[in-house]
Amino acid sequence: MHDIRAIRAEPEAFDAAMARRGLPPIAQELLAYNDRRRDAEQRYQEIQTRRKLVGQKVGSLKQAKSSDDREILDLQAEALSLREMSNSVERDALGASYELNSRLETLPNILDADVPDGRDESANVTLKTWGQAPEFDFTPRQHFELGEALGLMDFAGAAKIAGARFTVLRGKLARLERALGQFMIDLHTNEHGYEEMAVPSLVNDAAVYGTSQLPKFSEDLFRTTDGRWLIPTAEVPLTNMAAAEITPQASLPWRMTALTDCFRSEAGSAGRDTRGMLRQHQFRKVEMVSITHPEQSDAEHERMTRCAETVLERLGLSYRRLLLCTGDTGFGSARTFDLEVWLPGQQAWREISSCSNMRDFQARRMNARFRAADGKTLGFAHTLNGSGLAVGRALIAVMETYQQADGTIRVPEALRPYLGGLETISA
Repeated sequence: MHDIRAIRAEPEAFDAAMARRGLPPIAQELLAYNDRRRDAEQRYQEIQTRRKLVGQKVGSLKQAKSSDDREILDLQAEALSLREMSNSVERDALGASYELNSRLETLPNILDADVPDGRDESANVTLKTWGQAPEFDFTPRQHFELGEALGLMDFAGAAKIAGARFTVLRGKLARLERALGQFMIDLHTNEHGYEEMAVPSLVNDAAVYGTSQLPKFSEDLFRTTDGRWLIPTAEVPLTNMAAAEITPQASLPWRMTALTDCFRSEAGSAGRDTRGMLRQHQFRKVEMVSITHPEQSDAEHERMTRCAETVLERLGLSYRRLLLCTGDTGFGSARTFDLEVWLPGQQAWREISSCSNMRDFQARRMNARFRAADGKTLGFAHTLNGSGLAVGRALIAVMETYQQADGTIRVPEALRPYLGGLETISA
């Protein structure tokens, strides 16, 4: 959510920021709604003041023995008229406020100055590449070919019980996926300083609104019959832990992580990644969230991204870091680093983590504030979130990177303690 005072101070700069997002000028429209709201609120207060004076005068006249009944009747008529005017002006103020908020809540975050301009992912900038893509003396297969050949990845069974875009993992492959999630959460809690959280998979409207999935992206979510939402990522419950709270500056940054199931409708992705596990309605992910002081958020963004990169490095997976361009940066983000992992079976880079600095965009929506070190000053916190990592996609990367000519899969060294020393995934 944007601060209307900041828009009033620099309307041209705000329009320029929205133009980078591909939106037309809107500052003057927003200011007009705000002026209408302020004028109505001022008029409402004037009417209320007059109503109070009239009420006091009627009371005084009724107490006076020599009161004029005509004057009392006139004042009572005025009081009735003022009440009607008050109701009308209040409705106008509420209407203007609703229109203003309806516009503001659909506007994306202001992008950082260093975000490169570009219409789509082709304009993203590669900042670094780590590791060497594995070389094979055979033609590498994709994960679903490996999984089905091993009898450990069952798409038909999943379709029978749930439909398209679901997968059933069996035996050692299910255990390998569980090991990946456990390895990630242990790394972030034991070495990276994140607090592990066990959070609900169902959240209310306010939580989804606070992290800016609502109202714009409701079609991307699953909603239950009682009005709750299945979380698309643990970012939603974790970030909302700070909602309506005032956190002491000394307690920042507040770092949280969780391993959860995530649920996405994949609206608009018809025909994309229909085979395999790349794009699922349900998947597991380890999420990292930081609530920070504004002066810390740039450093925290780099730190969070390095935490995600460390997972890939410990697993021996080749990756690259991208700075997303204006046309590819998410709605609520001011700046985003994507990590893409190399998939030998696809011969392609695919996203496995997205780490974003939201600045105070989410904090304003959910009223997440901090109390400065002076004990008095209040400010909006900065919120950040990042995948650390998407477990299903990490499984895909491990399968394709560590595949062998006979179709078996070597287990990365970092995961063997979680698998009782198992070195190879076989049928």
